[in-house]
Amino acid sequence: MCAVTRHLLLGSERAATQLYELGVRPGGVLLVHASMRSAGGDAEGMADALCRTLGPEGTLVVPAFTPENSDTSRSYLDRVRGLSDEARAEVRASMPAFDPATSPAPGMGALAESVRLAPGALRSTHPQTSFAALGPAAEKLLSDHRQDCHLGEDSPLARLYEADAQVLLLGTGFDSCTAFHLAEYRRPAPPRRLYRCVVASEGGRHWWEYEDIALDDSDFATLGADFVRARAGVVGNGRVRAARSHLFPLRAAVDFAAEWLRDRRSGGC
Repeated sequence: MCAVTRHLLLGSERAATQLYELGVRPGGVLLVHASMRSAGGDAEGMADALCRTLGPEGTLVVPAFTPENSDTSRSYLDRVRGLSDEARAEVRASMPAFDPATSPAPGMGALAESVRLAPGALRSTHPQTSFAALGPAAEKLLSDHRQDCHLGEDSPLARLYEADAQVLLLGTGFDSCTAFHLAEYRRPAPPRRLYRCVVASEGGRHWWEYEDIALDDSDFATLGADFVRARAGVVGNGRVRAARSHLFPLRAAVDFAAEWLRDRRSGGC
């Protein structure tokens, strides 16, 4: 074994130990948001550490979102701000059509891409907010992701809630905690909006428009801070490699967020 390989294996083992000490359950289901820039090391090694900690009966889930194929997404609007109508049309025409088998999710980070591309990984079929997973529960968690339901009752988030999954924020903040979005769907009469994206089809590509909840993560950092203060006993904190990390039950986060959003956001019944 060469020195580089030995170093990588030792790094993976150390990360697995840290994950176990943080409270990752062997045999459980784990949704991970990760910043490898914060953690350091390689994404494949971190994926190996996560799978090693979960064990053969555990399932690892990551977001595989693709705002790059939508002309109603924040990333598109930022990209075309200030452009002429002609230039906007060129950007729109060049946008990649979503294909669950091949579309990358560059905005989700290196770990998510490593999991998505791993042998045996499955992916849900929503053209903007898909999830990828490795493990025996992957098919049950990811199947039947309705294409007009980003992150609600007909999405993997609801299946993760039912599975009593854990959430790991590995070097990321609560502003990227997608579990909170499920709580948005559980508000009374949440506001709705139109979304549009381009998807692959037998004929090439076509645009598809649909209505869903108006997703809003602008207050998630504040929501997360209040969740940590109010539920300190259920939120684990520690280092994984160099990254400050939080581990907590998804169900507890969603239940807290549902009450928090009802109290602080207007527009409900």
